Amino acid sequence: MKISREVKIGVTGLIALVLLFFTIKFLQGVSLFTTQDIYYINFSNAKALAKSAPVYADGYNVGIVSNIHYDYDHPSNGVIVEISVEHGMRIPRGTTAVLDEAMLGGCTLNLLMGNNPVERLAVRDTIPSAQNNGLMAKAAEMIPKLEQTMAKVDTLLTTLNALASDPSLKKILEHSEALSANLEQSSRDLNVLLEKEVPQMTQTLNKAGENAVQLTDKLNRLDIEGTMAKVDGTMSGVQQMTERLNSPDNNIGLLLNDTSLYGQLNRTATGAAQLVEDLKAHPKRYVHFSVFGKKDK
Repeated sequence: MKISREVKIGVTGLIALVLLFFTIKFLQGVSLFTTQDIYYINFSNAKALAKSAPVYADGYNVGIVSNIHYDYDHPSNGVIVEISVEHGMRIPRGTTAVLDEAMLGGCTLNLLMGNNPVERLAVRDTIPSAQNNGLMAKAAEMIPKLEQTMAKVDTLLTTLNALASDPSLKKILEHSEALSANLEQSSRDLNVLLEKEVPQMTQTLNKAGENAVQLTDKLNRLDIEGTMAKVDGTMSGVQQMTERLNSPDNNIGLLLNDTSLYGQLNRTATGAAQLVEDLKAHPKRYVHFSVFGKKDK
């Protein structure tokens, strides 16, 4: 039997289409020789999840995303993700599905397996979804704060630029240099004072302290009570002499206190002075000399 050329071309094309189909499925991660179990997940936001993306169970690859359905008629229903996992895989109740966003883009689906040892989800059941608070979610929460921080940094930089361009800043720096030079000179002077003057002052104070100690020792050795007793006796004698001078019972007291005696002495002194004056003026009245011994009448 002779096969025509057209049949050969048709069979070859069919085989090529079958191989292409299996190749595409293989590249999509679909196992062609094993049975797959289908489950569904409802997400409010698919976060750029792509078909044929891997599905992980606690970080282990257990299947792929076989299809993604978006309800255009009812957008509030969210996105239905269909996953294919290995046949016979046990998914306990309490398992949740989360979407992990990669740092450089892309998204993977991760199943957080529950701890229910008895009940499990049936094939084609819907796995509950949950929000992922991973690194990207935290980064998204930090973006508003980062924007506020950048605004503050920008304001700070603007202020610093304005301050740096202010002409008075140069004067302040020049004054600061002069102040630093003065402080350095003062520090050197203080060091000299501490090295030279302070030791001398300390020696002087030490000598003064020694002299004070010696003076204290001498004062301790003095008979202060005896000396004060002598002073008291001397003061008593002076007081007695003062009392006698003020008393009219003695000559000195009479001389100091009797005014009549003072008047008499004054008149006597006055008379004596007049007598001396008259003697000087008329000496012949009181002294007579005669060569022949005759006295003038």
